[in-house]
Amino acid sequence: MEDSGIIELYWTRSESAISETMKKYGKYCFAIAYSILSSTEDANESVNDTYLDAWNSMPPHRPAILSTFLGKITRRISIDRWRSRMAGKRGGGEYALALDELEDCVASSSDVEKEVEQRELVKELNEFLSKLHEQERDIFICRYFFLLSLSEICNRFGYSPSKVKSMLSRTRKKLYAYLEKEGLL
Repeated sequence: MEDSGIIELYWTRSESAISETMKKYGKYCFAIAYSILSSTEDANESVNDTYLDAWNSMPPHRPAILSTFLGKITRRISIDRWRSRMAGKRGGGEYALALDELEDCVASSSDVEKEVEQRELVKELNEFLSKLHEQERDIFICRYFFLLSLSEICNRFGYSPSKVKSMLSRTRKKLYAYLEKEGLL
């Protein structure tokens, strides 16, 4: 089924919207959740919560790109679940590792005092990403937005682990220099 048809099912409040979403995007949402949570049970719960959130969001919201909409919901829910699970301690998983890698480039949310500063950072990050070569941008997004492991990125792009690590390191250095130039560090 096409995305527009699935969205229309949500708008008409048809219960088949959930089953059609599951068929088309269940594995995609699970992959995002699992990469953050490293737990099948927690990932399944996050995906189910994604369907509920999508149900409650449509209407009034009509997403332009359903996959991105569901991915963002899954990511937010999974990160919240990870934070509550890891409250007071640092744990494993790609989420912690990816955030550690970016720690020198981007201030944590507790360091950012105003929402305006957060929006400026997001705007500048998007500007930075738009200037990267497509493959460099895709690898960066796979690692730091979708939180894929290095081995998953290697399999997807056909690069060795050392090449992917090197690309990510160079991109983080470029990001650091860019943010420093823009006065955001």
